[in-house]
Amino acid sequence: MILKLEKLTLGAQIADQMRDAILKGEIAPGAAIVETSLAQQFGVSRGPLREAIRQLIDEGLLVQIPFTGTHVVDLTVEAVREIYSLRTALEIFAFELIWQRRDKSFRRELIRRHTSLSRAIEREDEIACISSELALHSLVYEASKHGLLLDAWNRLSGKLQIYWSAHHLAHQRRGPRRDSHESYIEAALGPDLERMRDEIRSHMRLGAVATETFIAERQSTSTAALSSVAPSSTSSTFGTIARRMPKI
Repeated sequence: MILKLEKLTLGAQIADQMRDAILKGEIAPGAAIVETSLAQQFGVSRGPLREAIRQLIDEGLLVQIPFTGTHVVDLTVEAVREIYSLRTALEIFAFELIWQRRDKSFRRELIRRHTSLSRAIEREDEIACISSELALHSLVYEASKHGLLLDAWNRLSGKLQIYWSAHHLAHQRRGPRRDSHESYIEAALGPDLERMRDEIRSHMRLGAVATETFIAERQSTSTAALSSVAPSSTSSTFGTIARRMPKI
């Protein structure tokens, strides 16, 4: 039986457009989100826009700051280091939990998700690369059946996507290297847990220095601009995005 697919809500469509703009770097980290201007640019009421904003806050791409408003999550050198250290600890723990439970289903799904990422890399599709890489690394957390661990991963995933976007910019490419996950997959499917621990540490560290340097240089040259993003410039960018949205 084929089920009829539900159409995306207007709020979900707006969230998709905003997410793509953030991950492509069209909207800078730290940029202010002004509801009234964006609602006008998208030609929608505040309701669907707030639905989109809530969704992106839940995903970790936007953050609400008391007395300041809603902003795109900023990315600093300190944040990159925190992401690296926390991811390393979380992913090692996740594999320790599931190591004796890696069945055929887990192995098939890991290979399938890796294939999906490889195809996105071949297409040089930045957004697909980020979502596919997130899905690949999510599998071990899903398989752990550890609710608090999965919650921690989900809270980290928004900043992680922005980190990957900066990582790709630092290396002047769309998506990760073609062979970037081959040793990770090999270790994850292999018999040696200690090798998996070492691979995770190496995998997380790979490119971190270049990304930190890229962010530090960006901060040193545009701190003033990022700290005082004009609402009109942010709204103008989303206005361009809004004109690309399909009519409902």
